[in-house]
Amino acid sequence: MPLAVAAAPVLLPQARRVRRRIPRLPEAAGPRSGHATPETADDAAPLSLLVLGESTAVGVGAATQEEALAAHLARALAQRSGRGVTWTAVGRSGATARAVLEDLVPPLDGVHDAAVVVLGVNDTLTLTTPGSWRATVERVIDALTPHLTPGGPVVLAGLPAVGRFTALPQPLRTVLGRHAAALDDTLAALADARAGVLHSRTPVLGSGPMQANDRFHPSARGYELWGAHLAREIIEEGTVLRPARDLV
Repeated sequence: MPLAVAAAPVLLPQARRVRRRIPRLPEAAGPRSGHATPETADDAAPLSLLVLGESTAVGVGAATQEEALAAHLARALAQRSGRGVTWTAVGRSGATARAVLEDLVPPLDGVHDAAVVVLGVNDTLTLTTPGSWRATVERVIDALTPHLTPGGPVVLAGLPAVGRFTALPQPLRTVLGRHAAALDDTLAALADARAGVLHSRTPVLGSGPMQANDRFHPSARGYELWGAHLAREIIEEGTVLRPARDLV
């Protein structure tokens, strides 16, 4: 049993106190959808990208959605693919995987060519067990299927390096860092076991300009680096990003 789960009776009250003390930054302002155009574009139909999940899916730590993850990822994908990319961000601060499954997926509208799922920090803070975590994430993937074009990939963004979050005191930081790593390894194993699912390890953003002033979320610069990393891995993995309408 992971150390964090075994120590849950002690750690959970600590984690709740820490969450109350961390400055509560707003979700990024502005429209939660947009369009990115490459410098040199062809006549192909634009790709449709959904970014779904917890606070980072809706840009907490950035001032506007144009500085947040979905827009940065769309711009990076547009430049790498030579295709226009329309993007939609759906998320909620504090959301666990179960909350996303129950509250955010059912109201989804439309069909997308790819979905990026950004989850795990809140499940780390609530000490969700790896088994429960995997089962719920699998249900999220299944629930997304009707909202994806045939063969459209689901990209599981890896958990950040929680063990480097300086907003968390020791030893809580180290224990939660290990638990986050266990949840991330679970995502990697899930992706290995399912066709059409990609896991992308999240780069260590560090501190300073890459981090928002709550020392917990990425800054606009951090989101830019993360979006570029995701785009590079999606393209280099050979993930098919092609609208089904192009196949007709």
